[in-house]
Amino acid sequence: MGDRTSQHDTRHNWRTGHRSPSALDDIDRSILAELRQDGRLSIRTLADRVHVSRANAYARINRLLADGVITGFTAEIEAERAGLGTSAYVLLSIEQNTWREVADALATLPFVEHYALVGGDFDVLTLVRTPDNAELRHVVLERIHEIPGVRSTRTWLIFDEHDGRGAPWGT
Repeated sequence: MGDRTSQHDTRHNWRTGHRSPSALDDIDRSILAELRQDGRLSIRTLADRVHVSRANAYARINRLLADGVITGFTAEIEAERAGLGTSAYVLLSIEQNTWREVADALATLPFVEHYALVGGDFDVLTLVRTPDNAELRHVVLERIHEIPGVRSTRTWLIFDEHDGRGAPWGT
Protein backbone atom coordinates (compact mmCIF):
# COMPACT_ATOMS: atom_id res chain seq x y z
CA MET A 1 0.00 0.00 0.00
CA GLY A 2 1.33 3.38 -0.90
CA ASP A 3 -0.59 5.08 1.89
CA ARG A 4 1.84 6.91 4.16
CA THR A 5 -0.84 8.24 6.49
CA SER A 6 -1.66 4.87 8.04
CA GLN A 7 0.99 5.21 10.73
CA HIS A 8 -0.28 8.60 11.84
CA ASP A 9 -4.04 8.20 11.37
CA THR A 10 -5.56 9.92 14.40
CA ARG A 11 -8.86 8.04 14.08
CA HIS A 12 -7.25 4.72 14.97
CA ASN A 13 -4.99 3.37 17.67
CA TRP A 14 -3.05 0.97 15.43
CA ARG A 15 -0.92 -1.42 17.42
CA THR A 16 1.68 -2.17 14.75
CA GLY A 17 4.08 -0.19 12.62
CA HIS A 18 3.82 3.16 14.35
CA ARG A 19 6.13 3.18 17.34
CA SER A 20 9.71 2.26 17.99
CA PRO A 21 10.11 -0.61 20.41
CA SER A 22 10.98 0.26 23.98
CA ALA A 23 14.33 -0.83 25.31
CA LEU A 24 13.62 -3.63 27.77
CA ASP A 25 16.16 -5.01 30.19
CA ASP A 26 16.09 -8.39 31.93
CA ILE A 27 14.08 -7.03 34.87
CA ASP A 28 11.45 -5.53 32.55
CA ARG A 29 11.15 -8.86 30.72
CA SER A 30 10.84 -10.68 34.05
CA ILE A 31 8.08 -8.29 35.11
CA LEU A 32 6.25 -8.96 31.84
CA ALA A 33 6.63 -12.72 32.30
CA GLU A 34 5.26 -12.58 35.84
CA LEU A 35 2.32 -10.37 34.85
CA ARG A 36 1.51 -12.64 31.87
CA GLN A 37 1.31 -15.53 34.34
CA ASP A 38 -0.84 -13.62 36.84
CA GLY A 39 -1.91 -10.04 36.20
CA ARG A 40 -3.35 -9.84 39.72
CA LEU A 41 0.01 -10.06 41.48
CA SER A 42 0.52 -7.51 44.21
CA ILE A 43 3.39 -5.12 43.71
CA ARG A 44 5.08 -6.62 46.78
CA THR A 45 4.92 -10.15 45.37
CA LEU A 46 6.01 -8.98 41.93
CA ALA A 47 8.96 -7.05 43.38
CA ASP A 48 10.00 -10.09 45.42
CA ARG A 49 9.82 -12.40 42.41
CA VAL A 50 11.94 -10.14 40.16
CA HIS A 51 14.28 -9.12 43.00
CA VAL A 52 13.70 -5.35 43.03
CA SER A 53 12.24 -2.93 45.55
CA ARG A 54 8.53 -2.12 45.51
CA ALA A 55 9.33 1.45 44.45
CA ASN A 56 11.40 0.14 41.55
CA ALA A 57 8.60 -2.26 40.54
CA TYR A 58 6.04 0.60 40.62
CA ALA A 59 8.32 2.83 38.57
CA ARG A 60 8.98 0.12 35.99
CA ILE A 61 5.31 -0.77 35.62
CA ASN A 62 4.42 2.91 35.24
CA ARG A 63 7.13 3.30 32.56
CA LEU A 64 5.95 0.16 30.74
CA LEU A 65 2.41 1.56 30.79
CA ALA A 66 3.51 5.03 29.63
CA ASP A 67 5.60 3.50 26.83
CA GLY A 68 2.63 1.42 25.68
CA VAL A 69 4.41 -1.88 26.34
CA ILE A 70 1.71 -2.83 28.85
CA THR A 71 -1.63 -1.77 27.38
CA GLY A 72 -3.88 -2.82 30.22
CA PHE A 73 -4.81 -5.51 32.70
CA THR A 74 -7.63 -7.88 31.96
CA ALA A 75 -9.17 -11.24 32.75
CA GLU A 76 -8.79 -14.15 30.37
CA ILE A 77 -12.24 -15.52 29.61
CA GLU A 78 -13.06 -19.04 28.46
CA ALA A 79 -15.50 -18.13 25.66
CA GLU A 80 -17.39 -21.43 25.55
CA ARG A 81 -18.00 -21.50 29.31
CA ALA A 82 -19.16 -17.87 29.08
CA GLY A 83 -21.85 -18.78 26.53
CA LEU A 84 -19.98 -18.17 23.28
CA GLY A 85 -19.81 -21.74 22.00
CA THR A 86 -19.21 -21.00 18.32
CA SER A 87 -15.95 -19.43 17.20
CA ALA A 88 -14.67 -18.79 13.69
CA TYR A 89 -11.98 -17.00 11.80
CA VAL A 90 -13.63 -14.91 9.11
CA LEU A 91 -11.32 -13.79 6.31
CA LEU A 92 -12.41 -10.72 4.34
CA SER A 93 -11.50 -9.52 0.89
CA ILE A 94 -12.10 -5.80 0.67
CA GLU A 95 -12.02 -3.17 -2.03
CA GLN A 96 -8.74 -1.34 -2.32
CA ASN A 97 -8.48 1.80 -0.14
CA THR A 98 -11.51 0.93 2.04
CA TRP A 99 -9.54 -0.56 4.93
CA ARG A 100 -10.12 2.42 7.24
CA GLU A 101 -13.89 2.29 6.81
CA VAL A 102 -13.96 -1.50 7.10
CA ALA A 103 -11.84 -1.33 10.28
CA ASP A 104 -14.14 1.34 11.74
CA ALA A 105 -17.20 -0.82 11.05
CA LEU A 106 -15.66 -4.02 12.42
CA ALA A 107 -14.75 -2.20 15.64
CA THR A 108 -18.45 -1.59 16.31
CA LEU A 109 -19.79 -5.09 15.60
CA PRO A 110 -20.84 -7.28 18.51
CA PHE A 111 -19.14 -10.68 18.68
CA VAL A 112 -16.07 -9.48 16.72
CA GLU A 113 -13.34 -10.19 19.25
CA HIS A 114 -10.32 -9.29 17.15
CA TYR A 115 -9.43 -8.22 13.63
CA ALA A 116 -6.14 -7.71 11.85
CA LEU A 117 -5.26 -6.11 8.54
CA VAL A 118 -3.09 -8.70 6.80
CA GLY A 119 -1.21 -9.33 3.60
CA GLY A 120 -1.83 -12.34 1.41
CA ASP A 121 -4.87 -13.82 -0.30
CA PHE A 122 -7.20 -11.95 2.08
CA ASP A 123 -7.10 -8.44 3.50
CA VAL A 124 -8.60 -8.80 6.99
CA LEU A 125 -8.55 -11.68 9.47
CA THR A 126 -11.37 -11.50 12.01
CA LEU A 127 -12.04 -13.62 15.09
CA VAL A 128 -15.78 -13.92 15.76
CA ARG A 129 -17.25 -15.60 18.86
CA THR A 130 -21.02 -16.13 19.05
CA PRO A 131 -23.46 -18.16 21.16
CA ASP A 132 -24.36 -20.46 18.25
CA ASN A 133 -24.20 -21.05 14.50
CA ALA A 134 -27.34 -19.01 13.82
CA GLU A 135 -25.77 -15.91 15.37
CA LEU A 136 -22.51 -16.56 13.52
CA ARG A 137 -24.47 -16.72 10.26
CA HIS A 138 -26.15 -13.41 11.14
CA VAL A 139 -22.84 -11.71 11.96
CA VAL A 140 -21.10 -12.93 8.80
CA LEU A 141 -23.84 -12.87 6.18
CA GLU A 142 -25.68 -9.78 7.36
CA ARG A 143 -23.49 -7.59 9.55
CA ILE A 144 -20.08 -8.09 7.92
CA HIS A 145 -21.35 -8.40 4.35
CA GLU A 146 -23.29 -5.13 4.68
CA ILE A 147 -20.09 -3.19 5.41
CA PRO A 148 -19.27 -1.02 2.39
CA GLY A 149 -16.04 -2.22 0.81
CA VAL A 150 -16.36 -5.89 1.81
CA ARG A 151 -16.22 -7.94 -1.39
CA SER A 152 -16.27 -11.48 0.03
CA THR A 153 -15.67 -13.56 3.13
CA ARG A 154 -14.47 -17.04 3.94
CA THR A 155 -15.37 -18.56 7.31
CA TRP A 156 -13.29 -21.16 9.10
CA LEU A 157 -14.97 -22.76 12.13
CA ILE A 158 -12.73 -23.31 15.13
CA PHE A 159 -13.12 -26.79 16.59
CA ASP A 160 -10.51 -26.49 19.35
CA GLU A 161 -8.07 -23.83 20.55
CA HIS A 162 -4.83 -23.84 22.48
CA ASP A 163 -2.45 -21.08 23.51
CA GLY A 164 1.13 -21.27 22.39
CA ARG A 165 4.11 -20.49 24.55
CA GLY A 166 4.28 -16.90 23.35
CA ALA A 167 7.31 -14.66 23.60
CA PRO A 168 10.02 -15.75 26.04
CA TRP A 169 9.73 -12.66 28.26
CA GLY A 170 11.49 -14.13 31.25
CA THR A 171 14.58 -15.45 29.49
